[in-house]
Amino acid sequence: MTDGVFHLKSAFAPTGDQPEAIDALCRGLDAGMRYQTLLGVTGSGKTFTMANVIARQNRPTLILEPNKTLAAQLCSEMREFFPDAAVEFFVSYYDYYQPEAYIPGRDMYIEKDASINDEIDRLRHSATAALLERRDVIIVASVSCIYSLGDPLEYKNLMLSLRPGMEMSREDLIKRLVSIQYERSDLNFTRNKFRVRGDTVDIYPTGGKADTAVRVEFFGDEIDRVCEFRTVTGQILRELHHFSLFPATHYAVSQQKREAALAEIGAEMLDRVEFFKSQNLLLEAQRIEERVKYDLEMLREVGYCSGVENYSRVLSGRPAGSTPYTLLDFFPKDYLLIVDESHVMLPQVRGMSGGDTARKKNLVDFGFRLPSAYDNRPLYFDEFEERIHQAVLVSATPADFEKEHAEQVVEQIIRPTGLLDPEVDVRPIEGQVDDLLGEIRIRAAKGERVLVTTLTKQMAEDLTSYLEENDVRVRYIHFNVETIERMEIIRDLRLGKFDVLVGINLLREGLDLPEVSLVAILDADKEGFLRTETSLIQTIGRAARNAEGKVIMYADTITGSMKRAIDETNRRRAIQDAYNKEHGITPTTIVKGVRDIIEIGSLTEESKGKGKKKLSASAREKLIEKLSAQMREAAKRLDFEEAAYLRDKIKELREEEKA
Repeated sequence: MTDGVFHLKSAFAPTGDQPEAIDALCRGLDAGMRYQTLLGVTGSGKTFTMANVIARQNRPTLILEPNKTLAAQLCSEMREFFPDAAVEFFVSYYDYYQPEAYIPGRDMYIEKDASINDEIDRLRHSATAALLERRDVIIVASVSCIYSLGDPLEYKNLMLSLRPGMEMSREDLIKRLVSIQYERSDLNFTRNKFRVRGDTVDIYPTGGKADTAVRVEFFGDEIDRVCEFRTVTGQILRELHHFSLFPATHYAVSQQKREAALAEIGAEMLDRVEFFKSQNLLLEAQRIEERVKYDLEMLREVGYCSGVENYSRVLSGRPAGSTPYTLLDFFPKDYLLIVDESHVMLPQVRGMSGGDTARKKNLVDFGFRLPSAYDNRPLYFDEFEERIHQAVLVSATPADFEKEHAEQVVEQIIRPTGLLDPEVDVRPIEGQVDDLLGEIRIRAAKGERVLVTTLTKQMAEDLTSYLEENDVRVRYIHFNVETIERMEIIRDLRLGKFDVLVGINLLREGLDLPEVSLVAILDADKEGFLRTETSLIQTIGRAARNAEGKVIMYADTITGSMKRAIDETNRRRAIQDAYNKEHGITPTTIVKGVRDIIEIGSLTEESKGKGKKKLSASAREKLIEKLSAQMREAAKRLDFEEAAYLRDKIKELREEEKA
């Protein structure tokens, strides 16, 4: 049992300016501030600060991350800090997703096609169940949390509570399980299913622990024992005094509510058919009638149909045009929101609803969906804001929203390692390549690495060719390079297989490269997306992991963005240097292993085989089976880089098979 209190466990105590940041944020939250901004430089321990704030506030917390990989990393760290709490993971459960669409100009209907990751689906259910059972809950989520989900009240009301001594017959339990979308299967016992053996019912909960299920034993019309067991070995793990079983789908509704919804869907279909006929659109009228009748039959008989989310507004009993239920509605009113990398995350939230409406319009106009499908959508940004109780916006480079809405900005500039922000040197554009070549040779001689950013792909390629001609070990990254290849390039850079990496945008890698002692920014005075104040500060930060870190900007004039970025860097550097001198700290380059990326790299060689030798059909099938098993295991570990890499390799092997 949990006491509902967060217990932070760490061998370290807050250092540097972490204690002041934690105190300031907690004071702001206690004072009722709705928005606060934590301006934390790279490597200052923002995650540890977040954990301390959560422990002090002791409230259910939602942490937003811009992508699955960052979410998985932060979830793992939070689980280490809070081993007794429910630290959950909520991201999109699609490994692959092709949304339903219709292209009128080509009369082409594209059916929804998706590959659902069963493990992530389990974790999503685990997250919503935890919110309804306890308060010491942290959910690390992607933008998926603003997408339509079922009614939390209905989800809770359909929960099945099982206790020893409870009056309930075996038949009653089976009926209840079927009503909340569990499927009986005495042979294939997997998640969302149950099996019956005499007076025993085994249930594989939708959001339970992996590889464990619940056994309910009856004595007459009474539950005699409830216990948890391993699905593979049958070993009893523990007896339970109480077990809460939540529905197998977030869209489950009671029988009474379902019947009312089916009637409303049927009436909407008839209205739509009449509308199309009045417009002499007979094909569209027939299309919508056939589709909805089929869906109604499926919902009536099995409680589910393909694309059931398009009926979510009707099934949950909401009025037309109302705001959809999302993960945010499962949180209590006093929850805490932390938006990590807010300068990226908030625009992502703002932009989700745009394309959804345009795609749905064609489906509705041409008879593929009812108008109520419009209400299955992500939140608009103003709706998202309405659901924020109190938020801490975390970023090294706060954008306009953070600056305008924050009632206070809390700075965290000191790094526990004593590392300073790098020195910034501005040099003229004339002769920039030859000057850069000299700087590269100095770093290469010391075994250090260099990052170079250019403005165009052509310039990156030309610069790479020039450096190669001058015996520099160099590679470049551009937008045509796949994600996994990018990771392999970065792995090789860290391992010293080459010394210089050239690219256009080296921000999106989430690079953490202690070996890099020089970042060169070519044409720094060309104002634009990659030369804004925010982009420049982020790029400068790439050299902040090395004690010898330095940045060279090649420019003929100092633009406003350059001046603000340089001034901010110098301000931070002065604060860090003063702190180091006061406390006698010597900056130390971070030592970080390359283990995680090497593991992915080792799979590369294995999957490729020796050279380009062509595999036989049986050998290829065996390799696909092996890689598929490894992919599922990687997904369970939340290691999405490895899972994505393996998925791509399986796809390549399948294409070879077809060829």
